[in-house]
Amino acid sequence: MKKSILIVAVLFVSASLYLTVGAEHAWAQGPAGAGASTAAQGNSGSSSSHSSHSLNPIKWVKKDKSSPDSNGSRSDIEKKLTPKLQAQGVLPPNGNATDACAAFVGLNECLAALHASHNLGLDFNCLRASVTGVHASADMSGCKVADGEKTLSLNKAIHAANPDADAKGATKNAEQQVKNDLKDLGA
Repeated sequence: MKKSILIVAVLFVSASLYLTVGAEHAWAQGPAGAGASTAAQGNSGSSSSHSSHSLNPIKWVKKDKSSPDSNGSRSDIEKKLTPKLQAQGVLPPNGNATDACAAFVGLNECLAALHASHNLGLDFNCLRASVTGVHASADMSGCKVADGEKTLSLNKAIHAANPDADAKGATKNAEQQVKNDLKDLGA
């Protein structure tokens, strides 16, 4: 009796091992069935509708080359905007848009913060720190947003800096000014 249980156990383990190794070998050979030859060849020479689809999610996002935030044109637009913003008084005479907007991911966000700070008489360094979370080397002692807080939208940052201001209206006004600035440049 013990001998037959031992033989059955050995046969069971052997069969399991054989099936496992056989399945791995078959899996390593690739797909089988209709269309297996084109799938095994990959995307080269394949005319199926799935051949142009990438499995990389980064490639799923289409990049707008005409956007002011695309790598090649942002610095050009910042250089063109600097004299215009200086003439409007949004930037100081010795300042430039490239330095002011360095902490911002989007150029539109930076320009809206610049316009809002100018329109409401708020310190741009404080507003920039509230919106980006990046604290400049400038004096931040007069800012109402403390270190370590999470970033705020422009609307909330304006409200935090000046609770009496119409933050929503100021944000919309600043965003419209940004659209006008970029439209004037043809961006």
